[in-house]
Amino acid sequence: MRHPVIISLDWRKSSYSDGDDGNDCVEIANSATHIAVRDSKTPARATLTFPAGSFTPFIEALKADHSAHSTVTDFAKFRG
Repeated sequence: MRHPVIISLDWRKSSYSDGDDGNDCVEIANSATHIAVRDSKTPARATLTFPAGSFTPFIEALKADHSAHSTVTDFAKFRG
């Protein structure tokens, strides 16, 4: 059985977050070794966790894949 690890993270949203309460976005948080991503509408649910060195290539791949189809949020705004 898996058990969640509870740690306090500083979650932040993109400056492009939209909607009445700003919850139409994903949030990210950095730890010493990983970057976590969650849906701002359901923050208590599961997160995606990436090793820190894998997150930027993941975002770059998303941008490249979607560049011809739609506008992709500038995730660099998260990096702070």
